[in-house]
Amino acid sequence: MATTATPPPSNGPLVVQPLKRRHCGECGRGPLPLLVMEEGTPRCLDCADLGHLVFLPRGDTALTRRSREESGLSAVVVRFHRRRGRYERQGVLVEEAALARAEERCLADAEARRRRRTRDARRRAAEDVRFTDAFARNIRRLFPGCPADRAHAIAAHASVRGSGRVGRSAAGRALSEAAVVSAVRAAVRHTETPYDQLLMSGVARHEARRRIAAAVDGTMACWREGGPDGEGREGGPAWEGEDD
Repeated sequence: MATTATPPPSNGPLVVQPLKRRHCGECGRGPLPLLVMEEGTPRCLDCADLGHLVFLPRGDTALTRRSREESGLSAVVVRFHRRRGRYERQGVLVEEAALARAEERCLADAEARRRRRTRDARRRAAEDVRFTDAFARNIRRLFPGCPADRAHAIAAHASVRGSGRVGRSAAGRALSEAAVVSAVRAAVRHTETPYDQLLMSGVARHEARRRIAAAVDGTMACWREGGPDGEGREGGPAWEGEDD
């Protein structure tokens, strides 16, 4: 399609990035990187009274919007796309001071967003600590013979945010007994038995589980019997927080 296709309508001046070598019909300057068509004649930005504006490429929507808000005069820059047969927006021309003010506003917003992300990260970290502690307490409640450090390690592994593990399931976050038992069973399977070695040697998962089932049940039964002080038997699950 010819490059003489009609550019799209625009509020304010419209500037074209020409595909061919064009010269200003008023001052003769050229070839022009940007031009304005007036009554069918190309004119350079200086002759079109837009030479004092600076080019802001497309890509940053917020910066573009704010630059046009700050600028008393602005223009849309387009270029014809031959394959698509249409003019496409390339950016805008705005006053340099307006662009500087818009950049300051965007930087202020970026700093505010950074501080908000930091606060959110701290809040989530505090929630994670409370949740892990609550999960560990419930392990000790159901398995009082489980050493405290092991209970905390199991809870920390099961409750990693975004991991998809049982501690982050709906049942896990509710600290249901089934979820706690499932987390403990998985930990015992991987750390107290040769289960991983069996898998690495090529034993099928179901067969490997069958072979170590007695060892898992034995360890869990021992932990259920309780330690010398019976610590952790009292109290039910308690957790408040949310997983963003």
